[in-house]
Amino acid sequence: MYVRTERRRRRLRGALAAAATLVTAGALVAALPAGAAPRKDAGGGRYQDVQLLSFNDFHGNLEPPAGSSGQVTENQADGTTKKIDAGGVEYLASSLRTARKGHPYSVTAAAGDLIGASPLLSGLFHDEPTVEAMNGLDLDVTSVGNHEFDEGAGELARLQNGGCHPEDGCYEKGRTFEGADYPYLAANVTDEKTGKPALAPYWVWKHKGVKVGFIGVTLEGTPDIVSAEGVKGLKFHDEIETVDKYAKILDKQGVKSIVALIHEGGVPASGSYNYDCDSPSAGGGVSGPIVDIAKGITPKVDALVTGHTHNAYACTIPDPSGKPRMVTSASSYGKLYTDTTLTYDRATKDIVRTAVKSPNAKNPVSKNHVVTRTQPKAADMTALIGRWNKLAAPIASQPVGYISADLPGRGATSPESPLGDLIADAQLAHAKSLDPKASVALMNPGGVRSDLVFKASGSEGDGVVTYGEAFAVQPFSNTVNLVDLTGEQLVTALKQQVSGSNAASPKILQPSAGLMYTLDMTRSGADRVVTDSIRLNGSAIDPAATYRVAMNSFLAGGGDGFAALGAGRNPLVGSDDLKALNDYLTANSSAADPIEPPKADRITVMQPTNN
Repeated sequence: MYVRTERRRRRLRGALAAAATLVTAGALVAALPAGAAPRKDAGGGRYQDVQLLSFNDFHGNLEPPAGSSGQVTENQADGTTKKIDAGGVEYLASSLRTARKGHPYSVTAAAGDLIGASPLLSGLFHDEPTVEAMNGLDLDVTSVGNHEFDEGAGELARLQNGGCHPEDGCYEKGRTFEGADYPYLAANVTDEKTGKPALAPYWVWKHKGVKVGFIGVTLEGTPDIVSAEGVKGLKFHDEIETVDKYAKILDKQGVKSIVALIHEGGVPASGSYNYDCDSPSAGGGVSGPIVDIAKGITPKVDALVTGHTHNAYACTIPDPSGKPRMVTSASSYGKLYTDTTLTYDRATKDIVRTAVKSPNAKNPVSKNHVVTRTQPKAADMTALIGRWNKLAAPIASQPVGYISADLPGRGATSPESPLGDLIADAQLAHAKSLDPKASVALMNPGGVRSDLVFKASGSEGDGVVTYGEAFAVQPFSNTVNLVDLTGEQLVTALKQQVSGSNAASPKILQPSAGLMYTLDMTRSGADRVVTDSIRLNGSAIDPAATYRVAMNSFLAGGGDGFAALGAGRNPLVGSDDLKALNDYLTANSSAADPIEPPKADRITVMQPTNN
């Protein structure tokens, strides 16, 4: 306890004047750490290598993720690929501790979504277990992501500063939640009324004369993918403008070495974590929002640690001056970590970067590493998991249904997933129990957080779906809502999957049985949804008719860019979506007659051919 208290005291010494208390959402700002805990010096000299260890999108996955959600793909020397089981905080802690050996100048950072959309072991306790785990593995700093706002600004303040949950109280007798030792950074999030920062915008790591500043931002579009209540009273700003603003402030303070922690990402050319991103061939490169952001951010920033897309890449993207700059992402769920070497020049106080890449160029060097499950577990993390599992077990182990085979969800390789279809079917069944006129249900793909795996995760037996496993799939506590939509609005909603804010990165809704259409990816924009192909129970959609449509409360609020769904009339709020799924599994399966995975053939996808 003494070590942790001393470490927290060091971290919470000093404050940033620009960061002020939120009026509308409660006190979010924690005092900024004055510097990381000192480590043994490696020696003098003008140049000092600083090790930057980073990861992103952990989402409370303390235990190893199941199925494809817990695997990474690795390129082999012979041109083939191999799947490797990865992740779990016991192994992540071991990996980071091993990586730090021999590196007295080492700092560990994250790029958001450490919490939110978490499995039961963390989510049941409002992610307190994950914050404790991050403290234990010596995380120094993180940006916020969109999921840090899932339960609102007040709850994020509690996770930063400590204290028991205002409704659920303390979970263990004699133990009060102490909050995060590390600062959450959100430079581009301000109070809507005062314009003041909602969280600390930056933090400076210091060790024996070496200073590295960290600026944290989440994606500007966070309000589009978080419930309105979660971002109430907050305003989200442009990522490039914000990072540039605080880079200037750090520069004036004499902090020339700067890393941006950005919860926005890209899509790599390869699904393998160890592909050569900088290869000039078709197998290299990265696309998506992070490319323009990286190209636009001031050269004062020396490296970008990114996230949000759950992908793996370690690329160089030129800054506005043409110099190569590292941009990294370490997949998700703690399956990878990135090791970046920053060469610090004590004379200039800056990271050494050159305009031309060559074998001798002093550019930051990054590499993603697998958090393998063959290494020893970190004993303190095993104890932490055991402690919280003891509290969760009575709920987590309850069987809710039976499946005959794996149901891919998060790990599905096509836009439509068997598990997504099953969830939509469950929501339609729940909707019909409330209103027999309900005819279709739509599920957002981002709300499907995991797979349902046939192999037992504990002692429940193969094919048994436990409450804990179902919770990992749907952890948001959304409700199932029913609304009236015209046929025109329904068609518009389907087209919004691939247009507007979703044009560059489509969000394909998972349809309930009876809704079928063709998605032609050879076309562009809204035209990719072939209007004449849309059928509901075999009939074309009548633009003037009214349809009773079920969806979760996030979509009913227009989330994920589906404004048409947010325009529904005559709303009816049902039970939470997890209950709808569990009820459906219980009613439609048994040990003797388990549910078969849906064929995921409700959407016909036409992909471009490579000539």
